[in-house]
Parts: sequence; structure tokens; C-alpha cells
Amino acid sequence: MVFIKTFGLFFITAFAELLGSYLMYLWLRQGKPAWYALPSIASLILFGCLLTLHPGAASRTYAAYGGIYVFSALLWLWFVEGQSLTRWDVLGVLVILIGASIIIFGKS
Repeated sequence: MVFIKTFGLFFITAFAELLGSYLMYLWLRQGKPAWYALPSIASLILFGCLLTLHPGAASRTYAAYGGIYVFSALLWLWFVEGQSLTRWDVLGVLVILIGASIIIFGKS
């Protein structure tokens, strides 16, 4: 159960960061309306708040979260942006997820 809660919170956190960043990207780089900045800012504030819900030392949490973020970003690339993943994307994220899992569950 702890595993599901931990990774679930990481994925929700990553979604908030990706959504906020993507909306800002759409406004500034793709010429979308300026009001895209408002939900972007709200989503990024939510992201910051969600990071505080993770147990443990902040820096260790950020390190582990980084791995989940990379995985989530590649899913975003595939589902939202419609880009195919390469075998290198998949291999790279597998290595990263192994590292993130070691950080998350390798408590001493």
C-alpha cells in the first residue's frame, strides 16, 4: 500500500508540474493566449504544495521525484504531444526508475 501511495503522489505531483510547464510553453512558444499563464501558475503552485506532502528529507524526495518526473515527461510526450518514444527513451527511463526506486525504498 505504501508503494502505491508513494508512486501515486509522485505521479500527481509530476502531472501538476508538467501541466503548468506545458501551458506556459504553449503561451510563450506556440503563441497561445496570455490567459494560459493563469492555470499554468496555479498548476505550478499546486506542484510546489504537493512536494511538501512527500515524507522524508526534502532533497532525497526531490532526487527520487526526478526519476518519476522523467518517466511522466516521456508519457506526456507520447500521449499529449503525440511523439513516438525511441528505444533509447525507454532504456533511459528504465535506468532512471531503477535509481529512483533505490532512493525511495532503500532506507537505511
